[in-house]
Amino acid sequence: MSVYIIAEAGVNHNGSLELAKKLVDCAKEAGVDCIKFQTFKAKNLVSPRAQKAEYQKKTTGEDTQLSMLQKLELSYDEFIELKEYCDKVGICFLSTPFDFDSIDFLSSIDMPFWKIPSGEVTNYPYLVALAKTGKPVVMSTGMCEMKEIEETISVLRENGVKEISLLHCNTEYPTPFEDVNLKAMETLRDAFGLPVGYSDHTKGIEVPIAAVALGATIIEKHFTLDKNMEGPDHKASLEPSELKAMVSSIRNIEKAVGSFEKKPSDSEKKNIAIARKSIVAKCSIKKGEILSESNLTVKRPGNGINPMRWPDVIGTLAIHDFEEDDPIEV
Repeated sequence: MSVYIIAEAGVNHNGSLELAKKLVDCAKEAGVDCIKFQTFKAKNLVSPRAQKAEYQKKTTGEDTQLSMLQKLELSYDEFIELKEYCDKVGICFLSTPFDFDSIDFLSSIDMPFWKIPSGEVTNYPYLVALAKTGKPVVMSTGMCEMKEIEETISVLRENGVKEISLLHCNTEYPTPFEDVNLKAMETLRDAFGLPVGYSDHTKGIEVPIAAVALGATIIEKHFTLDKNMEGPDHKASLEPSELKAMVSSIRNIEKAVGSFEKKPSDSEKKNIAIARKSIVAKCSIKKGEILSESNLTVKRPGNGINPMRWPDVIGTLAIHDFEEDDPIEV
């Protein structure tokens, strides 16, 4: 099964439906499976007292989180139009809800699963509301202790969720490479027996590609039309050419990962005789002469006796005359 690639548009539309549609076009062109937005009513999401994260202050100034988010809202009617546009273009539409009204709204739209962001993992009533819809869940695990993940999985299952996938994640924008800890994906797989992917916030495309090599089943990555645009997440996002390169690389890597079986591939079988060697005459050998290390050697091509049979050949008698470099027969 192919790695499922989610292009996280998030709020990189800057509150513009026109820009959101351009992001849809970009994601479709890049070849991702899904484009994801964020649906919220800012006043339902944060209080006026909520401060910005440090990275948000660097990218959008010192105003409040509420003020910033109000500029990034799309209306429910705009999301309906955006969903219809995704259907027309031929790409899966997804949006993460951040408040109960948005859960109710998105429940009325045909989305294949819920994406729970890292910040909502400990939001019990939110988890229950999503779970009661019965849809599958993909959950990011940034900032999480293992016990918190275990508790959240229990809440989801107890309230009706049958399919859960986990995304290893680090909630820092951008994430320092030394804090990525991709080996934690294996820990999550072993602990919970669930499909595990990776939601990436590093710069560049190397880390999500490496995650695929380590078995990630889902990749999520922020993207934008231009990193220099005003807004909180643009600078930690990929531009269109980078997104396209990431998708192409992931598709190549998932092919390269292959299976656990070790055997010659069909493409390399033709090179066995060319690259390997056979036992051949080191010099002229007369019929009946004893074959020994003094008159035998090993050379290409490998279409004669396998050199691993050297101990069996040494000490036998030549069955006929051999000229130098003739393949030995016994």
